[in-house]
Amino acid sequence: MGNAEINTIAKNNQNALGHTKSIREILVGTLKGNMRQYTMILALLVIWGFFTIVTDGIFISSRNLSNLFLQCAATAIAACGMVLVMVAGHIDLSVGSFVGLTGAIAAQLMVKAHMGTIETIAITIGIGLLLGLFQGFWVAYGKVPAFIVTLAGLLAFRGGVIAITGGNSIAPMNDTFKAIGQGYLPKINPGLPFSDTSALIGVVFIICYLVFEINKRRSRIKYGFEVLPMSLQIAKMVGFSLLIALVIGIMASYMGIPYAILLLIAIIVIFTIIAEKSTFGRHVYAIGGNKEAARLSGININKVNLGIFVLMGLLSTIAGIVYTARLNAATGSAGTNMELDAIASAVIGGTSTLGGAGTIAGCIIGALVMGSLDNGMSLMNANVSAQYIVKGLILLLAVWFDIKFSKRS
Repeated sequence: MGNAEINTIAKNNQNALGHTKSIREILVGTLKGNMRQYTMILALLVIWGFFTIVTDGIFISSRNLSNLFLQCAATAIAACGMVLVMVAGHIDLSVGSFVGLTGAIAAQLMVKAHMGTIETIAITIGIGLLLGLFQGFWVAYGKVPAFIVTLAGLLAFRGGVIAITGGNSIAPMNDTFKAIGQGYLPKINPGLPFSDTSALIGVVFIICYLVFEINKRRSRIKYGFEVLPMSLQIAKMVGFSLLIALVIGIMASYMGIPYAILLLIAIIVIFTIIAEKSTFGRHVYAIGGNKEAARLSGININKVNLGIFVLMGLLSTIAGIVYTARLNAATGSAGTNMELDAIASAVIGGTSTLGGAGTIAGCIIGALVMGSLDNGMSLMNANVSAQYIVKGLILLLAVWFDIKFSKRS
């Protein structure tokens, strides 16, 4: 028996001796350390419960929830980039116009220039990266505040949308392009009443999650970090596995997992790794936490800021492609106010308005909160003015909660 195994057994024995006390202390510590995230999850469940009651169960139907996830995809993709921007202490007001512009460029290339899907996506992403680089240059090396740079982008990009579309819709898109925003994974057996392909992917997701948690626990034990008691660890893994199964089950019981959701999941995984595991991500958090300390520690702040806005440009472009594909058209008003939804999603999901704190997973919860409010109030036939008022109040409360939490910390 190796030393690591002996240490593990000893630690488990210690946990067993003080089992009740350890669980209580760890639960309290976990709740305090993740209060914002848990509060938003609770708020999301309350919102879902309320709309389920007032719509006589229509809101919670598999068809509506599946459509809700699809409608939130573009905003959630943009919000992932917004998290990095806000963690570094900046803000991006150009997202909505950026989404509208890149969507209009894609539509113009496909409908007017008769390009294929791959060429259209490649050229559009290239243009989006250049626009992100342009904005990043002014922030990083021009020393112009991001608020001003992106406000200028909001106006300029919206002008570009109007110039390209001429105030009209550009449509229709190719079937393969349209599938990005409207398509679902096909079934293996068309005769089944549910999507077997989606169910299999759900099983794969759960297995990957369990393997990740087991390896993470082993790694923490190896390096002497505190771990949850085995009973709590099992409860956590079972709970999250059931949550994954529930979400996938909702989509599988309707038409399956949309391609846009698969794209979103890939972005969540990639950008979570970038934010939490890469040197670049650690530098972003360091800059947002204490810019002067980050500078003294040797971090190239200009280079990191440039990279942040290039990534923001990439995600805004992908959001624009998904948005245009879902609508099957580009319009002059496309993306209007999406920057507000992206900012609200990040803040509601726990990203600090003061910088230095935020997670990619959290902004997805925020996007679901904002999307659920839109969807639920639409099912209630609520006035558009009421929708804006409610969303504004939710954002105000989220920022107030963030400030209170930051002061308490």
